[in-house]
Amino acid sequence: MSIARDSSSRPTPAPAVATTWHDRPVRLPRGLYRDLYRDLYRDLARGLPGVLAVLMTAGWAANLFASVIPVLAEQEGFSTALLDAAFGAYAVALLPGLFGGGALSDRVGRAWVVLPGAGLVVAGTLVLMAFHDPAGLLLGRLVVGLGAGLTFGAGTAWAGDLGATTGTVLAGVFLTTGFAVGPLLSGALAQLAPAPLVTPFVLSVALSLAAIGWAATTSAPASRRLRNAGGGPVPTLEHHDARTALAWSLPVGVLVFASVALSIVTLPTRLPPAVDGPLLVGVAAALALGSGIVVQTVARTRSWGPGAGVAGALAAAVGFALVALGGERVSLPLFALSCVVLGTAYGLCLREGLLDVETLAPPARRGTLTGTFYVATYVGFGLPLLLTSLQPVAGTRLPALVLALAALLVAGVRRAQLGGGHPGRPGRPDS
Repeated sequence: MSIARDSSSRPTPAPAVATTWHDRPVRLPRGLYRDLYRDLYRDLARGLPGVLAVLMTAGWAANLFASVIPVLAEQEGFSTALLDAAFGAYAVALLPGLFGGGALSDRVGRAWVVLPGAGLVVAGTLVLMAFHDPAGLLLGRLVVGLGAGLTFGAGTAWAGDLGATTGTVLAGVFLTTGFAVGPLLSGALAQLAPAPLVTPFVLSVALSLAAIGWAATTSAPASRRLRNAGGGPVPTLEHHDARTALAWSLPVGVLVFASVALSIVTLPTRLPPAVDGPLLVGVAAALALGSGIVVQTVARTRSWGPGAGVAGALAAAVGFALVALGGERVSLPLFALSCVVLGTAYGLCLREGLLDVETLAPPARRGTLTGTFYVATYVGFGLPLLLTSLQPVAGTRLPALVLALAALLVAGVRRAQLGGGHPGRPGRPDS
C-alpha cells in the first residue's frame, strides 16, 4: 500500500474570474470586481484561525478536569467514585451536544452554535472553579460537556466551510493540541502555582474568552461574506451522499479514541509498581496525542491521500498487538512504543474520518454528519472499562488480540473501498 499525495488537500491559486470554494460557485466579472474577489479569499483566510482557536481552547477546557483530580482528592477529600462520576458526566452531556449541535448549525449557521457552545464551556469552567462540592463538580462537568459537544462538531464543519479540506485537517490538529496541551499545562499549574484549584481554570477561561472574541470578530463576518458571494444554496454534487460519507468515515472513526484511551487509561495501570504514579498519565497523553499531532501535520504537509486511513487502522492493529504482548505487566520501553503507535493510529484515523465527511457529505448536512462522526469516535472511550470487565474471564491478552483483528478488518474494509478510488478525493485508487 502506498500513501500518495492527495491533490484535493493542496490549496490552488484563485483564478481571475470564476472558481469554487468548498463546492460553492463564486463567479465575478473581470476588471473592477477582481479586487472584491481577492478580498473574499483574504477574509476567509483571516476567518479560519479564529475557529481553530475556539476548537483548541474548547479541547483544552474539556480535558482540564483530569489534571486537577489529584488536587481535589487531596485537598477536598473527595472519593474516587465521586471524581469518576464527575469525569464521566462530561460524556453524558457531550453526545447530545454533538448530535444536536451539528444538525442545528446546518439550519441556523455555524457561528450561532459554536460561539454559544464555547460560551457554555467557559460557564462550566467557572462553575468548576467556584464550587468545589459534589453538586458543583457534576453541574460544571455537564455544562462543559454540552458546550464542548456543540463546539466540536459544528466548529469542525465551520473550519471546513472556511478552509475546505485544509480547514478540516487543521480542525483535527488544533483540537488534538488542546486535548494534549491543556492537561499538561494545567497540571503543572496545579502542582507549582498558588491556588491550584483556581489558577488552571483562570488560564483556561482567559484563553477561551480571547478565542471567542477572535472568532466573533473575524470568522463570523467571513462566513457571512462567503454566503453572500455564493448567491444561493450550496450545490450538492453527484458524490455527495450521507450514507457514503458514514460508510467511509465511521469504521476508522471507532478507532480514534479507542487507540488513545488504551494509551492514557489502560497502559499506565499495567506498568510495574516501581514506575507507577499520576505523572505517567500525563506522559502517556503527551506521547499519544503528541504523536497524533505530528502525524496529522506530516500528512497535511505531504498531502497524503485516503490510503492514510488504511495506515491508521494498521497502526491501531499493531498498537493493540503490542498491548497484548505486554499482558498484565508492561515494561517502560513497550509502554512508550505502544503510546506512540496508538497515537499515530489516533491521528491518522481522525484526519481521514474528518476528510471523508468533508468531501462526501452533502453540504447542507455536513454539520450533522460531522457530529455523528465524533459520536462514533467517543464510543472508543468505553474500551478501557470493557477490558477491565472482561479481564476476570478472558485475561488481558485475548481481548487485545481481538481488538487487533478488528482493526485489521477495518484496514481491509477501507482498502477494498479504495479499490475503485475515493469518490470525493481525486487520486490513484491506492492513494
